[in-house]
Amino acid sequence: MERHGLPDWALIAYLVSGVLFILALRGLSSPTSSRRGNRLGMAGMGIAVLTTLLTQAPIPPGHWWPRPTPDDLVTLAKIVGAIGLGAVVGLTIARRIQMTAMPQLVAAFHSLVGLAAVLVGIAAYLDPGAFGILDAPGVIDPLSRVELGLGVAIGAITFSGSVIAFAKLNGNMSGAPILLPARHVINLGTVAVILGLTAYFTQDQAPWVFVTITALSFLIGFLLIVPIGGADMPVVVSMLNSYSGWAAAAMGFTLHNTAMIITGALVGSSGAILSYIMCKAMNRSFVSVIAGGFGTENGGGAGPDQDGRGERIERPWKRGSAEDAAFLLSQAEQVIIIPGYGMAVAQAQHVLREMGDLLKAEGVRVKYAIHPVAGRMPGHMNVLLAEANVPYDEVFELEDIQGEFAQTDVAFIIGANDVVNPAAKTDKSSPIYGMPVFDVEKAKTVMFIKRSMSGVGYAGVDNEVFYMDQTMMLLADAKKMVEDIVKSLQH
Repeated sequence: MERHGLPDWALIAYLVSGVLFILALRGLSSPTSSRRGNRLGMAGMGIAVLTTLLTQAPIPPGHWWPRPTPDDLVTLAKIVGAIGLGAVVGLTIARRIQMTAMPQLVAAFHSLVGLAAVLVGIAAYLDPGAFGILDAPGVIDPLSRVELGLGVAIGAITFSGSVIAFAKLNGNMSGAPILLPARHVINLGTVAVILGLTAYFTQDQAPWVFVTITALSFLIGFLLIVPIGGADMPVVVSMLNSYSGWAAAAMGFTLHNTAMIITGALVGSSGAILSYIMCKAMNRSFVSVIAGGFGTENGGGAGPDQDGRGERIERPWKRGSAEDAAFLLSQAEQVIIIPGYGMAVAQAQHVLREMGDLLKAEGVRVKYAIHPVAGRMPGHMNVLLAEANVPYDEVFELEDIQGEFAQTDVAFIIGANDVVNPAAKTDKSSPIYGMPVFDVEKAKTVMFIKRSMSGVGYAGVDNEVFYMDQTMMLLADAKKMVEDIVKSLQH
């Protein structure tokens, strides 16, 4: 028997792959089961790809064996070649990519998903008969036109938005918000035109309608992301992940592919939920982030190191050495380590874990505090610590460890800034005001590793913690400083 043009075995295979994808997401929700989750996801994708090849490839199943025609072999070679090329590229990137560049890689992958959705939509529009979406000769089914319009629009937004996110994360363009005049009016107007044209597309499939929808969608993806910067970038990454899922789901309807619909819906919904969680962690509404992000509306006040004219004021601060830090750390009862993007850039996670092991050997309780928006993508710090084999039971989220700083001897901050900045709690003019941050100022001693006093965090805000009486500034490359601390602890 066949349903919807697919044999029963194919529908069952797609169902199995969908179940494996759900189990994969479940596994990825915990570091202890993340490897199993990845394997389940790979198995599900393998089943989905194989099923699609056997049921929807240009060669009918009966032609594969025993005597395929020369045209069949050419088609088979193209398919295998394309899969092989993609596998080689993916394997090469996976083996060479540094963990510090993982956020850029994720953004780049999102752009490819969006571009694929656009290309599939263009192919379906140019040759609707091959996709089985004709209502009459030369006339695309109205429902399929809606799927085409939405799929291409979401895919184009995902592509251009991901390209901008990649450029910001990779340093090819400024990470600061780029504010356009009347951007809210422009954005809303562009979205309204796209939706209006998609509705009109159901009545008129003229090329100019399809091309205009595609072009405006590329434009709005650019316009939505350029005003976003600073601490909002992790939300942007998860939001684009959601967009890529919905684009895949829309194209799944066009291709009549159950696996794409299931996978796209899972990615889209999980990305949307993650975006909501990230926004909640920053005490921001999702709409406010999409409308422009941190620092785009207020942020006009002077920072803690500036006068009313924005000129820098020299303030006293204390500098320490690796030997000073090693002594205080070894005498502590509890140390909380707060990693940030600076740790990732310096690739200091392995030597940091070595430092933690030495302290534990001396009877010091060591814990790692992870802020939801630390780094440049959701879970960035968790991945780095897992790579360094930091025990999972020593890693805590903000809400689980926040109350312990008052009983902590040393808060050890390595490469973080915005997530420990008290301005988020006290300065209404600060661009990060309202974001929950770690209460490091309650610790008996604060050690702050950063390259120099002139630098500020990704949100561009100076930190009052630098100038507190109990703060010791350790100015150096993060990895070099921790290596020196380890050497001092070993002597």
